[in-house]
Amino acid sequence: MVASWWSRARLGIFVHWTPASVPGWAPPNVPAAELPAAGRRAPLGWTPYAEWYENSLRFPGSPAAAHHRATYGTRPYTDFGHDFEDGLATWDPAAWARSFREAGAGYAVLVTKHHDGFCLWPSETDNPHRTGWHTTRDVVGEFAEAVRAEGLRFGVYYSGGLDWTFDDRPIGTAADMFSAVPRGGYPAYADAQLRELIRRYHPDILWNDIAWPASAAEIRSLTDYYRFTVPHGVVNDRLLPYAPHWRALRLPGARSLYNWWDRRTVAQGEGFVPRTPPAFDFRTPEYARYTGSDPYEITRGIDHSFGYNRNSPPDAFIGREALTSLVRSTAADGGNLLLNVGPRGEDATIPAEQRLRLEWLAEDAAVRAEEEARPEEKARESPSR
Repeated sequence: MVASWWSRARLGIFVHWTPASVPGWAPPNVPAAELPAAGRRAPLGWTPYAEWYENSLRFPGSPAAAHHRATYGTRPYTDFGHDFEDGLATWDPAAWARSFREAGAGYAVLVTKHHDGFCLWPSETDNPHRTGWHTTRDVVGEFAEAVRAEGLRFGVYYSGGLDWTFDDRPIGTAADMFSAVPRGGYPAYADAQLRELIRRYHPDILWNDIAWPASAAEIRSLTDYYRFTVPHGVVNDRLLPYAPHWRALRLPGARSLYNWWDRRTVAQGEGFVPRTPPAFDFRTPEYARYTGSDPYEITRGIDHSFGYNRNSPPDAFIGREALTSLVRSTAADGGNLLLNVGPRGEDATIPAEQRLRLEWLAEDAAVRAEEEARPEEKARESPSR
């Protein structure tokens, strides 16, 4: 059973903030859930998820690759790590945390390492393929301290299933994604890093992504360590054990069959609901509703991306009525909403379109607090009998 504090939270804030937030660009016109049905042979190369920028560059005909050539020439993706580090000079984690609390959030989850492998803390676990691919400043620690100071719970996102510093093959389809879960030294590396995050920051939420590069037994060892270290902690539903047959997805026949199944699933309107792993506390439908009976958390961006996308047009952002309805209906159904903000990489600021949505939520939270306080005030004012 999921922890009671999580069930009462109603709203969480997700933060995707990576070197890809420096170019901050993706084609916005095809929602992620529609990509497998878009008729392209490599739909993930055309994803509106700006945090997948490095992967999109591996498809020379993609919109992101064309944008990069026109804007940056031959500049390598790794250069954006330096820009990201420079942008930290103007970062105000206390202001972020205050805006999250005012919006009514009960917790905040930070992407500590996305698929590009860049770490937002000076990890003691060395990356054998890309030296220094991390911040020198302890962004994770500062973020955790800031949100906890505002009374929020703190969670860590970690990309266990993908790390392009270990396996950088282009990912164009769902089959490509699972066949690209790294092997070799990566399982030990990922295990060491996640244990390091648990030991250093005692996160209230462990939010893995895609899958886990090791067996179910090794996942149990990891989650046992987490639950011993953080007894009140909760674990999401994406610690899917590595399956040896994923390697077969590189074969044309198996790849085509899996991609057909994936397109069929999306066409049926099921959206991105992860496959059920052996152990979890809550489900994480992505840009989708959840119709099961388990505790769940809808996760989505304010536009069609998680990472900052400066190319998003005004109509890509969720409107006030839709946002308010989503928060309230999800809470009424017993679920949580994990709403993502994607800060800019060049100056560590939350863009105006996203700040506006946080302000709307803050106004709604203030009204809701006032409404909830009225019965108590009336009870105090009524004469005793």
